[in-house]
Amino acid sequence: MASICTSPGAMLHFLAASPPRPCFDPKRAECPSPTVPSETRAHPALVPEVPVGVGWRTALLTCPGPTPLEPPGCWLELDTMTFSTSASLAPPPEPVFVDGSPTGLVQPEARNEITGHDRVYLDYAATTPLDPAVVEAMTTFLQTDDSFGNPASKHVYGQIATDMIEHARTEVASLLATRPDEIIWTSGATEAINLGIKGVALARQRQGRHIVTSPLEHRAVLDTIDWLATQGFEISYVKPNGSGAITPTCLAEVIRPDTVLVSLMHVNNETGTITDIEALAPVLCGHPTLLHIDAVQTVARLPIEDISAADLISISAHKMYGPKGVGALRVRHPLLRELVPQIHGGGHELGLRSGTLATHQIVGMGCAATTVRQRLCLDAIHTHELDCRLREHLACLDGVEINGNPHCRVPGILNVAFTGIAADSLLLALDHMAISTGSACTSRAFGSSHVLTALGYPESRALSSVRFSFGRFTTLSDIDHIGNLLRETVPTLRRLAQ
Repeated sequence: MASICTSPGAMLHFLAASPPRPCFDPKRAECPSPTVPSETRAHPALVPEVPVGVGWRTALLTCPGPTPLEPPGCWLELDTMTFSTSASLAPPPEPVFVDGSPTGLVQPEARNEITGHDRVYLDYAATTPLDPAVVEAMTTFLQTDDSFGNPASKHVYGQIATDMIEHARTEVASLLATRPDEIIWTSGATEAINLGIKGVALARQRQGRHIVTSPLEHRAVLDTIDWLATQGFEISYVKPNGSGAITPTCLAEVIRPDTVLVSLMHVNNETGTITDIEALAPVLCGHPTLLHIDAVQTVARLPIEDISAADLISISAHKMYGPKGVGALRVRHPLLRELVPQIHGGGHELGLRSGTLATHQIVGMGCAATTVRQRLCLDAIHTHELDCRLREHLACLDGVEINGNPHCRVPGILNVAFTGIAADSLLLALDHMAISTGSACTSRAFGSSHVLTALGYPESRALSSVRFSFGRFTTLSDIDHIGNLLRETVPTLRRLAQ
């Protein structure tokens, strides 16, 4: 893992000693007039006038000061990011209180043009809506008369499809700060994870049969590693510390000379907690083990530089405003000749993933990657505003606690425990609100979240926890709507439960 020792300076700085800061208030801030050209405009209060492509700097707060919900802690800094986009992000309107008092319920400003208030979608960690640009790109491609060719064919129709696939490969590679030939198309993150973990384990089993992961991982990782255990591999689970973080000390305790792979999630899909991969890198420096990162929840929320030196990275299109049914595995170049394929029958994708490529889905993923790269700063600022507003609503309720590490998490994934209320009861009471009790892959299974259990929470708290996740197309009106409903519904459910 020597390559990660020379990774570029991370754009994420976890500054635990940083003083507490309040949520951004556009009314109190000195907002310059929004004269930035539309193609480079973001939040007028935070973005200076800059031409397209020029770096800029701002701070996004993940722990905005002492509240009943979150203690003071670190803040997240995006440093010298570049962007260019035709989208604009207007400053959020001031909340309008029903009774004129800040203690009253917030009057929603307007109906969400996409979903309306009849159905508010707050389950972005399960899947994101398609970006209109992605829909247009896929539709245009499907409606083109000569776009239907098999990309494996040598005639002109196949070449057209191949050109589109390679263009999309370049777009995804740019998002992951890597080379296009290191991108392997898959049917989604689950297949990418299987190819990465099994492919390495089977390729290097003569060097060692020990694998390290954590109990906080997605079932796609845990179930894959469970299968390897049936094949004679030894598995060690690095345990998070008391605050829910995986630290270098925790990782060093389980690394062995025969460890061939470490597989960790960068952003947890249930709690939004960030694993500081760069801080873990020194543990792996000089060790022959490879590092696989599940970056499914990362790519649409954080810069990729912090994990770009990993050997393998798994991503999925439908978690970044793209279509379902397509994903990718980034494989560092030397491993391309070593990885053991898991699907056979044609030798596609350098022999690592056989099967005819779904050109229209890949085109959609490429477009989604470009859109994410252009809008990353805009989306992060917008999601932070939404996150602050939701926590302001939650602070008005008693018996509410945030699950996970409050000091380092991404805005937009909030796992909340409502003491004295069964999560399923809350979901039924808010049946027109798209929220969840955890991962979509396990939310239909009976029992508490394995992530919350691994963090040491009692089962009663885990069974009272709900995940809110939101992003690009969520409005402050949506957040105010769910906030008002929670402030009405939670006390009612508690009275009924007594």
